[in-house]
Amino acid sequence: MRKLVMGVALCCLLSVPAVSGAAQDAAQGNPLSAWLHGNFQHGKNFIARAAEAMPEELYGMRPGPQMEVRTFGQIVGHLAIFNYLYCSDAKGEKNPAQGKDFEKLATKAELVKALSDSFNYCDGVYAGVTDASLTQTISATTDNGDKVPALRGSRLIANISHNQEHYGNIVTYMRIKSMVPPSSMRP
Repeated sequence: MRKLVMGVALCCLLSVPAVSGAAQDAAQGNPLSAWLHGNFQHGKNFIARAAEAMPEELYGMRPGPQMEVRTFGQIVGHLAIFNYLYCSDAKGEKNPAQGKDFEKLATKAELVKALSDSFNYCDGVYAGVTDASLTQTISATTDNGDKVPALRGSRLIANISHNQEHYGNIVTYMRIKSMVPPSSMRP
């Protein structure tokens, strides 16, 4: 398992263009953990900008009237829940948002704050890992709340993947309302 995670991470690292300047200096001692942190930051930026751009009256929107899928606001709340879950596992501490159902928050301001707070929590976790600590075995929380052994890096990779998966949903919701998602905006 450890070889697989490290192999996948190495392939991802090699597929990303080299960074320059101060970022390259910081990454030299821990290139994999620096890459993970940068990847998290990149996705976080798109999600946060999309959450800010979506008008409050569309936070209750679903892509179709009869669809049994999350509203835009519920996706934002869902991301906050899982940022805390994955990052607290990786940090090896109790989830600071345990028991909070951010999907049930009522306003855009509450949802954006919950999302921002979860991103800030994760920032500290990504900034604190090293390449060596990514391969340490930690206790990960399953969907039903059980604890199982996992690699610290696998929780951070799962967090990035989960955020990107739901950013894809966010893009669809924005496009339905003729909005340009942050990842498609011209500089």
